[in-house]
Amino acid sequence: MHGIIAGQKRGREGGGGQEAANKGIVPKDAGLSISMENPIAIGIIGGGQLGKMIAQEAKRMSLKVVVLDPIYDCPASFVSDDVIVADFKDESAIRKLAAMSDILTYEIELANSTTLKELELENYPVYPSPETLRLIQNKYRQKSFLKENNISVPDFDLIRSRGHLGELCEEYGFPAMLKASENSYDGRGNFLITSSNNIQQAFLTFQGKECILEKFMPFVKEISVMTARNPSGQIESFPVTENIHVNNILDMTIAPARISNKLLAKAQEVAQKTLKALKGAGIFGIEMFVLPDENIVINEIAPRPHNSGHYSIEACSISQFEQHIRAVLDLPLSRPRLLAPAVMLNLLGPETSSGTYRIAGLEELFSIPGLKLHVYGKKISKPRRKLGHITITAEALEEAISNAERARSAVKIIID
Repeated sequence: MHGIIAGQKRGREGGGGQEAANKGIVPKDAGLSISMENPIAIGIIGGGQLGKMIAQEAKRMSLKVVVLDPIYDCPASFVSDDVIVADFKDESAIRKLAAMSDILTYEIELANSTTLKELELENYPVYPSPETLRLIQNKYRQKSFLKENNISVPDFDLIRSRGHLGELCEEYGFPAMLKASENSYDGRGNFLITSSNNIQQAFLTFQGKECILEKFMPFVKEISVMTARNPSGQIESFPVTENIHVNNILDMTIAPARISNKLLAKAQEVAQKTLKALKGAGIFGIEMFVLPDENIVINEIAPRPHNSGHYSIEACSISQFEQHIRAVLDLPLSRPRLLAPAVMLNLLGPETSSGTYRIAGLEELFSIPGLKLHVYGKKISKPRRKLGHITITAEALEEAISNAERARSAVKIIID
C-alpha cells in the first residue's frame, strides 16, 4: 500500500518528508498488515469526541493512535498512545505528529491546511486531502466549488460592503442567512436576517470578517448522508438520516430518514456525486435540505466523521469511524447496512451555566430497551457543549423515537 510503512515508522529518524517516505514502503500488491511490534500509527489532529471514537475503533484493531489537541486531557487522550498538546494550526506540532505517525487525518476543520499541504507535497499521506480541507474551511470556496461541479446549493454571494448586503437581502428576500466564511460551526457564525431592521446589526456582528449571504431555503426536512471514499476510488454511503436541530445545534438524528424512496435515492446520488468531485479519502458528512418541491440542495460538508453519523456505532453493520479508518488506509470499504431503526440524541450542557458536572437519571435511563449511553469525558460543561449522546435502537422507528423522548426526560446534566 502506498505510503504506509511496515517495520519502520515514518520520520522517526528525520521528521518526515521524502527521505522517510522512501523507507520501507509496502507496495500495494504486497498487502497491508497489522504488526504487534510496529503497529500502523494514525495521527489525528483534534482530540475531541470524534477523535476519541476514531481512536476506539483503531485500538480495537491494535493500531497506534497519536492525537494533537490544545487540551492535555481531551476526550481522545484516554484511548490514545500519545498526545501532543498544541494548537491545531501549530506547524511544528503538526510536523512532530507526522514524524510519530504513518498517516495523518483530522477530526476538526481548524487544522492547518497549509502545513498539511506541504507534508502532502513531501509524499506524506494526509486524508482527507489538504486541498479538500482548504475548500471546506471557507464557506464561500466550498459553495463555489459545489456550484462549479453542478451540485445544487442555495443562492449565495460574498459580501463586499454594508450596501452590498442590503442589495442582496432585497434580491434574496427575507429571511436570509448571513454566515462567517471561516471558523464557524454548530450555528456559531450564523445570523438570520429577518427584515431590513436588523441588516445593520448583522453586518456589525461580523464586521472585519469575510461573510457570505445565503438565500434562505424553506426546507421541509434536514437530512445527511455519511459517505466514504478511499484513495483507490471506492465510494460507499450510509443510510440517509433525518436531523432535527435546536438553536442551530443537532438535537436528534433519526435513521432512516422519514422521506420517500425517491428522495432517499436522490440524496444518495447527490452524496456520491459530491465525493467524486472532492479529492482525497476519508468519511464525509454531507448535510442537505429537502425542499417542498422534492429537490435537494447541499447545506454544508464536513470532511470528517459527523455528529449525525454516531448512530452507526450501534445501528449499522459498520460504524462511520471504522469506515473512516478503512478509507484513510485504502482498505476495501464495507457497504453499510442499517441493522435496526435508530435515534441518536445529543447530550448538551445546560444553557445558562458552566462548570464541572454530573450526568444523573441513570436508573431510569438504563431501564429503556435498546439504549446505549456515550459520555465523551469532557471535564467542564459549557452552554450547549456536546458532552455525550444516547443511541436507541428498536424494531420499529416509532418505538425508537418514543424511547428517545423518554430518555430525554430521564437524563439530567447537573452542574456541581
